Amino acid sequence: MQPRFEKTSGWLDFHPDPSKPRFRPPPGAVDAHCHVFGPGDEFPFAPERKYTPCDAGKDRLWALRDHLGFSRNVLVQATCHGSDNRAVLDAIAHSNGKAKGIGSARPSISDDELEALNTGGLKGLRFNFVKRLVDPIPPEQLRDLAERIKPLDWHIVIYFEAPDLDDLFDFIADMPVPVVIDHMGRPDLERSVDHPNFKRFLELTQLSHVFTKVTCPERLSVTGPPSYDDFVPFARAVVQSAPDRVLWGTDWPHPNLKSHMPDDAWLVDMIPRIAPTGELQQKLLVDNPMRLYWPEEVSS
Repeated sequence: MQPRFEKTSGWLDFHPDPSKPRFRPPPGAVDAHCHVFGPGDEFPFAPERKYTPCDAGKDRLWALRDHLGFSRNVLVQATCHGSDNRAVLDAIAHSNGKAKGIGSARPSISDDELEALNTGGLKGLRFNFVKRLVDPIPPEQLRDLAERIKPLDWHIVIYFEAPDLDDLFDFIADMPVPVVIDHMGRPDLERSVDHPNFKRFLELTQLSHVFTKVTCPERLSVTGPPSYDDFVPFARAVVQSAPDRVLWGTDWPHPNLKSHMPDDAWLVDMIPRIAPTGELQQKLLVDNPMRLYWPEEVSS
């Protein structure tokens, strides 16, 4: 059966045969940012979507996880599926306990619906402020939703671009639940880590409820693959700033890329460059994501 929607022209498909990374993740490592897309004939993409990805289902993701040497996944609901979380919930249900998820919801969602998502393995909601991907919901409405998820012990994942940080800083600082920032707030890598804009972001990372994903060199780098050298000092600065509140993920299947599609092994092999010690790698890949997503398995 053919997918219900054609892929948006110009987007690249994921790498068909990634190599084996040289870096071996520690036992229990978590890919804390990845996606499942469709398949479109089973889980249709949202009519209001601003892009249509290739089909990238759960079985392909599990195979990649094992190939790269990881143990678990955190699935992030993508904007192409809107607030229909069925693809993520289905993947979690078929993960043998090795996956959790971050969903998307409208402010009008009921408490019963939130509880159903909780039962299905979601651990939070994503607020997306990237205007080229979504029509953002006003922060004041999202603040109310954040209050409502607090009894579930959930957190908020926030995706924004660097120029929007000043407008969102107080909103993030006042969140009543933990916050995870996607992709370091998309800093401008043509500038220095000492630039005032990135220093402002590092101020945000010092707040005790703020976590950051040191992810997506393939999106942010100007110098490019396979080494993504300009990404390293920024990610390393974040890891050093808040080693107990950093996460890492592949972002597979890398939607919306046009310039190149990374071999996922390149991304894994960057880990020791941004977290250069075994202790930092353990926190980044195991301890921190386990506290957020599998707290019941973390000894007190």
